[in-house]
Amino acid sequence: MILAGDIGGTSARLAYFEQRDGRLRSVVEEVKHSRDFPSLQAAALAFKGKNQYEVTTACFGVAGPVNEGRVEAPNLPWIIDAKVLERELGVGKVYLINDLEANAHGLAELREDDFAVLAPGVAGAVGNAAVISAGTGLGEAGLYWDGATYHPFAAEGGHSDFAPANDLQAELWNYLHHKFGGHVSWERVLSGPGQYNLYEFLRDTGKGKEEQWLAEELKTGDPSAVISKYGLSGKSSLCVQA
Repeated sequence: MILAGDIGGTSARLAYFEQRDGRLRSVVEEVKHSRDFPSLQAAALAFKGKNQYEVTTACFGVAGPVNEGRVEAPNLPWIIDAKVLERELGVGKVYLINDLEANAHGLAELREDDFAVLAPGVAGAVGNAAVISAGTGLGEAGLYWDGATYHPFAAEGGHSDFAPANDLQAELWNYLHHKFGGHVSWERVLSGPGQYNLYEFLRDTGKGKEEQWLAEELKTGDPSAVISKYGLSGKSSLCVQA
């Protein structure tokens, strides 16, 4: 049995997989709140304790750069170490891989109806590709095309400089530069927390009005979820802009 996990700053998705008919099949899955646990091994032990199977190998896709089997999670107070996980989980071999690189590998397992087309391109086009995922942070990975197959690789492009393209974006850059006291990355703009940064920018610069009921709900709920909810419904013009 293989223990697998997709570990992000908000959620830890854990599952057991077994190989059947030449494919990996999910046996049981759970989603846990990452910050409910002091470490990845604590979350994995809770999952193992509830779902007891003989595990031979584990692999975790983790947000952040992986260096010699170790990750300092950028959006969690965790240091994740493959050797520590092997010892504490009692698993023979634990692999750590960047979460977006793991997603890039997983693309080959998807069917055509698993995809939603946002912007039609050229049918049958081949070449290098990118995977971009906006969540707690902005994850990115690439797929190098060698003429016959794709080779996924990790990237940390979400931490690259946000480059304004017009006057409004330049004003946004200046606002965020002062708010964070320095570097403004794409992750500050395009992510869950980034959406709240956009909301605050529009509100604080007088480009939108914040209703009192919305201000109260933002205090008690997840800001990005609240903004998305009322932006999609059209109930708040400020959320629509953000």
